[in-house]
Amino acid sequence: MSASEPILNVPRVVVLAAAVMIGAQIVQNLLPDEESVQFLLALAFIPARYSGAAAELPGGYFTAVTSFVTYIFLHGGWMHLVVNLLWMVAFGSPLAKRLGDWKFLAFSGLCGIAGALTHLVLHFGEMTPVVGASAAISGQMAAALRFVFGAPMTGDIDLARAPLESLIKTLTDRRILAVLGLWVVLNLVFGLGAVSIAGAEGSIAWEAHIGGFLFGLLCFGFFDTGNEQEVAQHS
Repeated sequence: MSASEPILNVPRVVVLAAAVMIGAQIVQNLLPDEESVQFLLALAFIPARYSGAAAELPGGYFTAVTSFVTYIFLHGGWMHLVVNLLWMVAFGSPLAKRLGDWKFLAFSGLCGIAGALTHLVLHFGEMTPVVGASAAISGQMAAALRFVFGAPMTGDIDLARAPLESLIKTLTDRRILAVLGLWVVLNLVFGLGAVSIAGAEGSIAWEAHIGGFLFGLLCFGFFDTGNEQEVAQHS
């Protein structure tokens, strides 16, 4: 790392995603109570939309499609948002630097969609809204674990050229297993607790986190093909 490079070098696409999430939280807080609930329900992922309740919910059938993505940008409060932003800066930043803006957005969005689909399968017909970027960030973390520990620890660390580890090597690396263990514990702790969303008590959607994580772990290689070629050229 050069002396002129800032210590906290967050990619612009990560900053942009964070700004949208912060903006959504500000809007939600500034709206009157009834409008705030309507705003949240229109953008949140609600399994009941797909069991016949779409017409009765804000946004109607249109949000039955868009909420697979829009739920990512909403959060159940500032603490929920801040925790997700910290994790996104930690794991999303190296991923964004490696993939570039558009691939990063596409990959993160698909991780979020995978999380929503996982939650839908396991909670079909439920009315409790799901919000938060945790599923997308879980996918980012899974993807980052496949290359961050493969970068040389001497000199300038270039994660863009770090080799993509195989699934077997990823899941047998003790350092990665330690991170995964921490992630599982956090999911269990928060999953057994309760949070207030739109005035109602609901549990953390840990199933969505797992869906996003598995998609990120298994599918990252399809997005990382350009970097594999670059690694081969410089090896």
